[in-house]
Amino acid sequence: MQPVIPIIILALPLTMFLVLGLLGHKMSHRLAGILGTAGMGTTMVLAYIVSFTYFFSGNPSFIDADTHTRLQAVIFNHDWLAFTPSLVIRLGFLLDPISALMLVVITTISFMVHLYSNGYMRDHHGVWETGFQRFYAFLSLFSFSMLGLVVATNIFQMYIFWELVGASSYLLIGFYYTKPSAVSASKKAFIVTRFADLGFLIGILILSFYTGTFNFTDLTSVEVSNGVYQISESTASSVKNIFATSAAPVFMGGSVLTWALVLIFMGGMGKSAMMPLHIWLPDAMEGPTPVSALIHAATMVVAGVYLVARLFPLYLMEEMSLQIIVVVGALTALYAAMVACTQIDIKRVLAFSTISQIAFMMVSLGVARPEFHHGLGYMASMFHLFTHAMFKALLFLCAGALIHAIGSNDYTAMHGLRKHMPVTHITFLIGCLAIAGIIPFAGFFSKDEILTATMGHSTFWYVWMSAVAGLTAFYMFRLYYLIFWWKEHKVPQGHHAPHDQPWTMTLPLVILAVISCVAGFVPMGNLVTWNGHGMFENVNIFTNFAALDWGVASISLAVAIIAIIIATVMYKKENPLPEKMKNLLPNLWRWCHHRFYWDELYMFITHKIIFGCISKPIAWFDHYIVDGAMNGLALLTQKVSYAIRGLQSGNIQMYVWYYLIGALLLGAITAICLI
Repeated sequence: MQPVIPIIILALPLTMFLVLGLLGHKMSHRLAGILGTAGMGTTMVLAYIVSFTYFFSGNPSFIDADTHTRLQAVIFNHDWLAFTPSLVIRLGFLLDPISALMLVVITTISFMVHLYSNGYMRDHHGVWETGFQRFYAFLSLFSFSMLGLVVATNIFQMYIFWELVGASSYLLIGFYYTKPSAVSASKKAFIVTRFADLGFLIGILILSFYTGTFNFTDLTSVEVSNGVYQISESTASSVKNIFATSAAPVFMGGSVLTWALVLIFMGGMGKSAMMPLHIWLPDAMEGPTPVSALIHAATMVVAGVYLVARLFPLYLMEEMSLQIIVVVGALTALYAAMVACTQIDIKRVLAFSTISQIAFMMVSLGVARPEFHHGLGYMASMFHLFTHAMFKALLFLCAGALIHAIGSNDYTAMHGLRKHMPVTHITFLIGCLAIAGIIPFAGFFSKDEILTATMGHSTFWYVWMSAVAGLTAFYMFRLYYLIFWWKEHKVPQGHHAPHDQPWTMTLPLVILAVISCVAGFVPMGNLVTWNGHGMFENVNIFTNFAALDWGVASISLAVAIIAIIIATVMYKKENPLPEKMKNLLPNLWRWCHHRFYWDELYMFITHKIIFGCISKPIAWFDHYIVDGAMNGLALLTQKVSYAIRGLQSGNIQMYVWYYLIGALLLGAITAICLI
């Protein structure tokens, strides 16, 4: 493949950012919206061309004719910084199954958000939001950053774009910069993810120091020798198999590779909001709702999953690192699902749902082993990443339509909206069915592949994740019934009745709803696997049905249906059951409603311990000892200078007297010494 189209895919969003950022204030709002949307639409078309060419063209550069293995193809790779002849940072474009998949996900969601925002960023009277052009410039910057991250040829290029994604999210979360809560949320997201990214950077440095390379093609060239995964002999490194030998370096009881991979995973924990670095994501809902759909539901938060998937062959070499991923993911999934059951802000329900679903993907990667169904967990994780992006973006955009119509995020202001907003109602219901895992919607296939992979690894974790899946179905249909059913919506006096939004907002909902209905039939097992080998021999529309473990799928479907029935009984009509449940377990409800007091814990640690017990003594020492010593020295110098300043009076007669007195004293001292 010629590098022209891949270069344009990266260059076009960057160009839109520069044009809209520098010249947007001179454009009309409508022109800025059209320009940004057209630029992203063109990028999407080009990304589809590249991805479909990779998956379906049969090009020998992309697929091995003998083994039918999908290959990694470096389209272009230019040297940027050279530290040693082998340790070179390059900027390039890597095409392989997961990067091709991410090109589709990112550009699809980004285009839908661009189109949707043309309607969302105007009020009911057609008045545009202040800073509309700036908003579109930031959207383009984020899209460029995320695209550069997923096509990186080396881990340092990924880190550069990783940080640029963080900067973009900071700008978008804090778009309403006159709103204190938005400013606070943007700073919170930026600071929390910076701590995680410090671990990521240290992990990169450790890994590159011992392997002598940043390149993904070298780092992931892992082969099996006597049942042990080790870096391939083809790896361009002066210490090719150092991690697999008995002389492998060890630190505090763990191998250096384990430490490096855990630190790299720490970066993924921050971006994907895994416990205990999850606190920024719910507050990030302070940004415009399209931002929530783009960054905090479909693309940015899956960067951590993508990072682990990109380095998965290395993680296979260290069982401990995969076990850590499973534990962190499983705890996060259950925690977020429990919290989502008690929230009243619809965007925060969806935010905690996102945390839980991303944790599902992490668990799937953690339990993936090549010896079980050809690494089913890896494929299932990427499959769920794809389907989740579509139906979660759909749910967030539906939430945006509801907020735009009602003017509130609180579901208590939204009851009975199914008659007023039929399109939003149907599309939101499709999103709920998809995330609940109801056949034949997209989430059914991807979720059950994850549960099958988990079952193959551990019955305990399978039961755990099945319970989380049941909670997911419950809280999503709780939200659905509270918004669209419960009781009749009463229009406040002097307000117009809520209604479906203009076509720029409705069309993305319909498209994403259709995708959520059919995405489960994509034969992902033949497109995205950990080693490029297809999992199926014959591919047709029924392939995913045939590939399912129907024992697992039946139980999962039954759990989801039971959870939906419970939600229906409790929330379809106004009744005392929810209040009775709340009073039955008041402490559990309070802890879930307050997010298990994680924010309070962080505030206590930062304000009481770090600021109060550590920073204040350091500040006292700095102020009174360090500054005091310097100020005392300055004061002494000042007093001495005032005392002797008469010596520099400019009076020549006085200088002669000083000279004479000095000479006489010097002569007297000399005479005394000679005697």
